[in-house]
Amino acid sequence: MKRTAATRRTREGCPYVLNATRALEERVKELSCLYGMSQLAAQLDESLDAVLQGVVDLIPAAWQYPAITVTRLRLEGREYRSRGYRDGGQKLTAAVPVAGGAPGVLEVAYHESRPECDEGPFLREERSLIDAIAKQVGLVIERHQAREERNALQQQLLHADRLATIGQLAAGVAHELNEPLSSILGFAQLLARLPDLPAAAVPDLDKIVKASLHAREIIRKLLLFARQSPGRRRQVQLNTVVAEALALFEHRLRRDGVEIASSLDPCLPEIMGDPGQLTQVLVNIITNALQAMPEGGTLALRTGIENGCVVCEVEDTGIGMSEDILGRIFVPFFTTKGVNQGTGLGLPVVHGIVTAHRGTIGVRSVPGQGSVFTIRLPLPGSEEPSEERHAS
Repeated sequence: MKRTAATRRTREGCPYVLNATRALEERVKELSCLYGMSQLAAQLDESLDAVLQGVVDLIPAAWQYPAITVTRLRLEGREYRSRGYRDGGQKLTAAVPVAGGAPGVLEVAYHESRPECDEGPFLREERSLIDAIAKQVGLVIERHQAREERNALQQQLLHADRLATIGQLAAGVAHELNEPLSSILGFAQLLARLPDLPAAAVPDLDKIVKASLHAREIIRKLLLFARQSPGRRRQVQLNTVVAEALALFEHRLRRDGVEIASSLDPCLPEIMGDPGQLTQVLVNIITNALQAMPEGGTLALRTGIENGCVVCEVEDTGIGMSEDILGRIFVPFFTTKGVNQGTGLGLPVVHGIVTAHRGTIGVRSVPGQGSVFTIRLPLPGSEEPSEERHAS
């Protein structure tokens, strides 16, 4: 006679009979658990942590002895536990598939001993159930990861569109200001050459000239940001650019107590670029790094090759940036510095130059620990690198 779920418990070692009513109750609990999981999986507005914790809390009620059942879900760097969880006891485990990462582990345990059944004290149906839940958890994780990646891509597109709009506006404003500014500067310089100029007027004319030169420098940076300033491209060795940029800060590094940790790839190939503009990129980033380390620290510069790109990283051990600030650092005129301490154009200019070189720039930062700027510039003949996310 074929053995059924209602009769199989009569074998030696299992002291009870799983009759039809009991089997039905177990089946209802399993289906309720799976239905509850589908409800949780549909809550895309909830955070992944909240959904996974909800799954863990849902599982014990589906097992034979819910009063003594506890659950734990372990993923890489994260752990979720049901109420009253403690290690030890009789366990049933299943691997949770995680795309692009180490598999997680789902555990269901009894913290009191129970009689032997199909798999330890657990039913064969419970093995099928935990395997099904583990697969569903993997799908939930993949779905949330896909949503996060989609949201990040949308933010990148919005950021790129905003920068493009601001760049067009900046270029228009810069061109409109250039002509009257050149007239002011030219007439001020002509007046300064008059032989009968009153002595009292000389300092005022000097102020006009200096203010005009300062304004012209801002316009130059705006045009660089908008990528409308012509560059002189040639073969460039990025290690040389790094060394020349560091040389400009030699005195300040000693004065501020900042140590240099360089790791430059000696086999770095040359790229096509404007050495002056690339030097300005590093100068602006290093300046920001030093301003983030008022009490001293370590400035690390690294170069290498990765996926058809020359890569340059500038890392500091400074104050770091919050996620809100990190999302706005390439927006023109945004600055966290005090009045008269910055124009808010340094990093937008960096972004404009790197983009004009068909490269990308990404930033990672942790408040209180420092920041890492990563520049990727394509080798001749290679494809443009994909845009990096700005993550804290």
